[in-house]
Amino acid sequence: MPLQRRVPKRGFHNPCRKSAAVVNLGQLEIFASGSEVTPETLKKHGLVRGKEERVKILGDGSLSKPLTVKAHGFSLKAKEKIEALGGKAELVIPHA
Repeated sequence: MPLQRRVPKRGFHNPCRKSAAVVNLGQLEIFASGSEVTPETLKKHGLVRGKEERVKILGDGSLSKPLTVKAHGFSLKAKEKIEALGGKAELVIPHA
């Protein structure tokens, strides 16, 4: 019998798992002050590639201008940094 059949399978892999593309705050500096950043605009500017359906914003880097950022998820630090500059961090509800 082959080795992969003799060794038991470990863990579980969810085939329906939705992954998210990751964008850091430092990458959002390309947008103008006060502009609205959506997942569609991130794809248009090349910050999100591939077939990722969701976008998560992480707090790495610095942001120097207020932006309205709409994404499917935010880290705690990213949300704090966006709101400290007078911007908004809005959650987008993904389609089912």
